[in-house]
Order: sequence, then C-alpha cells, then structure tokens
Amino acid sequence: MQQFQQYIGGRFEDGSARFDSLNPATGTVWAQMPEARDADVDRAVQAAEDAFFGAEWASTTASQRGKLLMRLADLITEHAPRLAELETRDTGKIIRETSAQIAYVAEYYRYYGGLADKIEGAHLPIDKPDMEVWLRREPLGVVAAIVPWNSQLFLSAVKIGPALAAGCTVVLKASEEAPAPMLEFARIFDQAGFPPGVLNVITGGPNAGATLTSHAKVAHVAFTGGPETARHIVRNSAENLASTSLELGGKSPFIVFDDADLESAVNAQISGIFAATGQSCVAGSRLVISNKIKDEFLARLKERAEAVVIGAPDDMATEVGPLCTQAQRDLALDLIARSVDQGAKLVTGGSAISGAGYFFPPTILDCSDAPEAPCLSREFFGPVLSVVSFDTEAEALAIANDTRFGLASGVFTQSLTRAHRMIRGIRAGIVWVNTYRAVSPIAPFGGHGLSGHGREGGLQAALDYTKVKAVWLRTSDDPIPDPFVMR
Repeated sequence: MQQFQQYIGGRFEDGSARFDSLNPATGTVWAQMPEARDADVDRAVQAAEDAFFGAEWASTTASQRGKLLMRLADLITEHAPRLAELETRDTGKIIRETSAQIAYVAEYYRYYGGLADKIEGAHLPIDKPDMEVWLRREPLGVVAAIVPWNSQLFLSAVKIGPALAAGCTVVLKASEEAPAPMLEFARIFDQAGFPPGVLNVITGGPNAGATLTSHAKVAHVAFTGGPETARHIVRNSAENLASTSLELGGKSPFIVFDDADLESAVNAQISGIFAATGQSCVAGSRLVISNKIKDEFLARLKERAEAVVIGAPDDMATEVGPLCTQAQRDLALDLIARSVDQGAKLVTGGSAISGAGYFFPPTILDCSDAPEAPCLSREFFGPVLSVVSFDTEAEALAIANDTRFGLASGVFTQSLTRAHRMIRGIRAGIVWVNTYRAVSPIAPFGGHGLSGHGREGGLQAALDYTKVKAVWLRTSDDPIPDPFVMR
C-alpha cells in the first residue's frame, strides 16, 4: 500500500483525511491519498499568496523564472519512468501512452521556460507631445488550477507552465479519482529550486473545489473538466470576480470525404477514438462519413477495432486498457442501450468485458438512421464511436456543427479548396486536416460553446496570466495648466 502526501508551502503532509485509490485494471486498492478539507485549501491559497507577495519570488527575474522552469523540465525527463508507472497504475492508461506523453510534457515546461523573459509590454505612440506612455504586463496573482485524472500531467503543464512564466503562483487541485501522478510531480517540483508556496498541490475533498474556486485570494481559475462543473466554478468565481479559463468536453466530428486517403483516415480514426481508451476531451467520437465510401471505410474500421489488443495497461503490447471508473463503464452501457433502442446499429463491441477491472471493448454504432440517438450528443469518455453519413459537403458541415460542443474536429480530403471551406465553416477551436490528435506547446488549445473559453498552450496562454498596467510619464517641466481640465 503506497502512501502519498499533499504539498503546501514547500512542505509535504498527510492532509486532514485520507482515502483509498483503486487500480482500474484490477479494481483493488493500491494506495492511500490525502483528502483536502477547507482548512487545507485555505492554507494552500495563503501559502500561494505569501509566495506571490514574498520578496523571494517577487524579486525573481523573468530570466530566472525561465531557468527554474527549464530545470523542472529536466527533472521531469529524469523521473519520467516513475511518473508514467504511477499514472498507468492509478488511471489505467496504457504505459506506452503515458511514457510518450510524459516525455513530451517536459517540452511544455521548456517552451514556457524559454518564453518567460519574452512576455513584453509596449510603448504607445500617444497623441500628447509631453507624455511618454507604456504598458507593463504583470502577473495576475494566485491561480487555482483544477485538472481531471486523464492526461493530468499534460493538462497541468499547460496551466502551471504559463502561470509561473508570467510570475503567478499556483494552487493545483488534482482529481480525487487518480491523483498519484500529480502528488509525485509535487516531489519533483520541490527539487527544482522554486521558493516555497509558488506551487501547492492538493487533492479533492467534499468541498475542496468549491472552497478553492470561491476563495477571496484567488485571482484566476484555470479548469479542465465537464460543463456542469464549469457552471459551478463560474458561479463560485463570481464571489471574487476572478477570471476563468475553461477547457471542457467535446463531441468532435471526424469528417471523411470520398477522396480521402482511406488508410491514413482509418489510422487517424482509430487513434482519435480508441487511443487512451477514448478517455480524451478531443476524442473523434463522431465519424461523419461520405456515403460513397461508408461501407468500405466501416469494414476496414471494424476489422481494425476488433484486432485492437486489450489488456493490462502496464504491458507495452496493450493498445486499449480499462476505463478509469465503474461509473464510466455504466454510462457507456446505458447510452449504447438507449441508442440501439432508437435505431442505432451496433457494428462491433458494445458489451462490458467480464472479469476484474473496468475493461470495455472498442465499439462502433452506425447512427445513419438514428439522428436522435443519445450517443451522437452525449460525451461517453470511452472507446465508443458514433457514425453518421452524408451525401454533400454542405450536409457534412451541418452535421459537424450540430452540437453544442466546439473543441476539436478532423477533416480528411485531398481537395485543398474543400479543406479551406471546411476549416472556415467548422465551429471548433481546433481543426486537424489529414491528421488528428496532434499537439504542441507552440499551438493554442481550446474550444467554443460548451467546450469552454480561453486557450492553453502557445504565447497567448502566458499573456492570459498577466494584467496590463498603463504607465503615464509627463516629460514637461512646465507647471500643469488648468487642473480642472482633463488633458
């Protein structure tokens, strides 16, 4: 039984309470985690505020902040095998993916380390001859970062990296579903040389999220999760008028035209919906397929889906591991059953795998004759693909936009002009053309509608953790003329 601690003010502690964490591959308890209560949250926020206003962090130059982030990146690379092993054990994500993803997470900290001393202000060509005016970019203050269990090291990097580069301090709340990787990350962060309190890592408790997001000393809330929780967070943040960035769910369309390279499209669709066991906010969960190639494409897809290796997540041969929780598996079964009742046809999969753990097979539902099936509108967060077909480009675009989500999308076509029309017409924050599920620290990531607002990754994310201060300097030595007139 492994024991983990939370990280507050540069110290590791057990927390006010403890809870068990399950291994999704076996359904058994493997570790005990700290459970944050209101007092823990308040101490974490206070530690972050003390660090933000403290002389050590306030006097750290942008270049020095960058070097600390670079050091953190090196430590993540050094400890990547341990982080990958913990994430696999606590979440059920396959080791081949956690290993690759964590190696790339370090690149996000390197990117923001290099960006830290390039967050610039501006000189304004003001319309008054005796004035010099410039803009300073200053850090917002204490940031509350809340991440879910899936891809948590990545989802925290796109918050912690730009926030610290900008000079903010952070309280990160890890998901109570599987917090082990973030608690281990805190131990790695502690070695990087940041002042105490710059980053604090706590876990979920009965009221931890509400207490954190409504805290009077929190200036910004960065959240990844579901729309319903986001609504609560927005209401909570209103107490302090804190700004928010919300990266929420998706029901992303994966559009394949009849001129597409079918082999590439099939490979990308397999990755887009079955990689990470479908537990991805950008999962390409709606296949929008041309009727001209539908039968051939589905035949190839079915063959590939049924050949996917399902097994222990710590085996490098495994391609699909378990779902993280029993609740996810129950939701998948319920949505599939209701969709079939409404006319969806089961192409493959659809039944839970018996035995220990929360395993679920790659599943394909043909909803071409069931436009109201709930599988087309609800996010499964599992390896379930819903298929709908089209005849014309206009119909494909209408189907793609027939959702309240707007996070990601994919378009497969060899026509450059068609690709540009689809890019322009799709209402989503990300459009992948002839590829899918590609990310980079250089590119912004985020959505529209129920998929949230704000962007993570890229320069804009760092700017979003700053506020602009306008500075006016009068250069004339003459007395101010009429003091009752605004100049």
